[in-house]
This record gives sequence, structure tokens and C-alpha cells, in this order.
Amino acid sequence: MLIVKLAWRNLFRNTRRTLLTVMLVSFSLVSLILTDGMVKGMQEKLVGSVTQTLTGEAQIHKKGFWEELDEKKFIDDPAPIINEILLNEDIQTFAPRVIVGGMIASPYNITGGLIYGVDADRELGISKLKKAIIEGAYLSGSPREILIGKSMSDILEVSPGDRIVISAAEVENGEISQELFRVSGIFEFGLAELDNSLGFINLKVAQSLIGLDKGIHQIVVRFNNPENALDLDNSFYQDSNKGDIEALSWIDYNPSIASLIGMSNYATVIIGVTLFLVATFGVINSLFMSIYERLYELGVAKAIGTSGPELMSLVILEAVLLGIISCILGCVLGYFANSWFAIHGIPFGTYDFSGVILQGIHTKVALEQVTLLPLCVIILVLLSAIYPAIFAARIMPVESMRRSL
Repeated sequence: MLIVKLAWRNLFRNTRRTLLTVMLVSFSLVSLILTDGMVKGMQEKLVGSVTQTLTGEAQIHKKGFWEELDEKKFIDDPAPIINEILLNEDIQTFAPRVIVGGMIASPYNITGGLIYGVDADRELGISKLKKAIIEGAYLSGSPREILIGKSMSDILEVSPGDRIVISAAEVENGEISQELFRVSGIFEFGLAELDNSLGFINLKVAQSLIGLDKGIHQIVVRFNNPENALDLDNSFYQDSNKGDIEALSWIDYNPSIASLIGMSNYATVIIGVTLFLVATFGVINSLFMSIYERLYELGVAKAIGTSGPELMSLVILEAVLLGIISCILGCVLGYFANSWFAIHGIPFGTYDFSGVILQGIHTKVALEQVTLLPLCVIILVLLSAIYPAIFAARIMPVESMRRSL
């Protein structure tokens, strides 16, 4: 207990230096907490934008379909797969789709694009299609209605109520099939590649257009827990990957986003190491200054029988107390700052991040930010105290007294 009192008193013999060191270490911790919160928030929003806009958290389709979007590679009998999905407690919802490549023509212009045949009710739980509508109305079940992107409507020079014609090849014989539709609504996802080239019609109409009967091209899935989408040992993947049918998670068909997430994690580590190194050198400097100020006292203590390990323990304990004070202050400030930005966000404006539109970033509060990170700080402070502590333990009484005099 005496050594703790001595360490505490020594720590505040020079209050200004101690406070400056505490501020340095706590500022490093606050910066790291905010960095970690910002990266986690960006990753969460990025993944949410990718999976909730259109593609879902996982997809089931015939092998080879996703690579080429080959309309001839379709699931001719989806009923058994759908039954398995309905029995899986990890699945929140699903939506079957047909994807048709073709030409879309209006009286004024013509363009190519992909037409998605969707189940209007089930699509509500998978994509943001209904929320993205800026003009007109969502699909109601009418056989001749179609939703198109804002950019496509500008190209075709049409608005809700106007007629357009879709031309597509039937999957069996390749013959061209044409259908007349009326624009029921115009959507805007904010992604040029979607708004330029996508249209949405009702599922049965799309099946009829290219002669699929009851066949579909893909089943899009959303999990109760989004983390299950990355667990390839989940029963969903085990049950779905059979024969010529495959199930892919969002990370498989968005490899660029997965790479960006990995890079952002590395960036967090690099920033953390840099901040910790700065704090470590600050602690070493502070401890050495404290030791040099007390050379005479340490020499006297050594002369009257204080052992080297005891002096070493004293210096290390000073560092630990310094680290604890810094971590308490850093955790409090970091938690409140991170919580504030989690609610109000960081106003970076609207920007395109690897093809995904993000509007500002809301940080994410996580338990490890106030447990694991402070623990790392204390360990590093402890390690940084070893060299000054060894120096103090090796002090020769005669030399230290002579230097002081």
C-alpha cells in the first residue's frame, strides 16, 4: 500500500507535466475510439446500402447465371427451394425474380436495359424500390405496368402514364417477344448504373414475356441477423448449394466492397499504431524526466537499502496509474463524442463510394471501444515504462548523488 501512495505522490509532484501526458494519452484514445466508430459506421452503412438497395444479403440461382446473366440458366422448379427457405428460422424474408435483358422503346427513343420481374409484395422486404419512387406509384399487380429509372425516363422522354415497348428473346427458341407497357412510376436509387438501365415489371408478366412458365432466375434472401449472411456454415447455404443450384452471400457478388472493408480495417490498425506510438514516447519522456528530477532521492533510497526491483516496481506503478487516469478520461470523452456523432452524424455531404451513394456517416458505438482499446493503452503504457524502470533500478547511489550535487 505504501508503494501505491509513493507512486501517486510522485505522479503529481509535477502536476503540469502529468496533466500534459494524461492529455496526450487520452487524446490518442479518444481519436482511436472516434476512428473506430467512424470506420464501423461507414462499413455498416456501406453494407446496408449494398444489400438493402437491390441485391439483398444472399441470392440463390443456377450455377453460372450470375457471371454472365444468362437468361437460359434458370431455376425451372423453385418450389422445393422456397419450401426450404420458409422452414429456415434464420431467414426473415425472400423474393423471387426473373431478369430479362432487352430493348426498351418509346415513341421518341430506344435504349437497352435489364427488366426485373418481381413479386411486388415480397420485394418490399428486400429492396428499396418502393422508397425510391419519385413519380407515379408502385407496382399494383396490373399486367401492363412498369417502373423505370429517372435517367432512363429522360432518355426515353416519358413520364408516368406514357407507353413503352419491351423487346426480349424467349429462352427456348430465341424468338423476339414484344409487350406493351404503361409507365406507372419512376424511381431514383441515386446510382447511375441502376437508374440508367433498370426496369421493374410483375413476375408473372416477365415469365410470360420470355417463356419461363413457373421458372425464375434468382431468389433474393434477407436474414434475421445480417451477420448470418457471411456464415457459409449456416444451414441456408448448406441446404441451397446442391447440384447445379448455388447460394452466394453479398460479399461474393460485391468483391470490391469486401476489399474496401478489409482496407478500412487495415487503415484503422495503422492509425491506432501511430497514435499509440505517439502516446508511448510521451509516457517514456515523462517518466525519464520524473526520474532525472529525483536522481538524488532515488540514490538515497538505494543507499539505505531499497532494492532495484522495488524502484522498478515504483516506476512501473506510476506508469500504470498514469495509464488508468488517461484511459478513464479518454473513455468518457471518447464515448460521449462517439455517441454524439452516432446520433447527429458527420456531415461529409453526398459522395460516391465504390459505386454506392453515401450521405454523411454516423459513427457506431461498440463495447470494445471502451474495453479492449483502453486495455491496449494500459498494456502499452506498461511496456513503455519498462526501460525507464530498468534505468531507475540500476541507479548507483554515488553517481546519482554526485550528479544531483
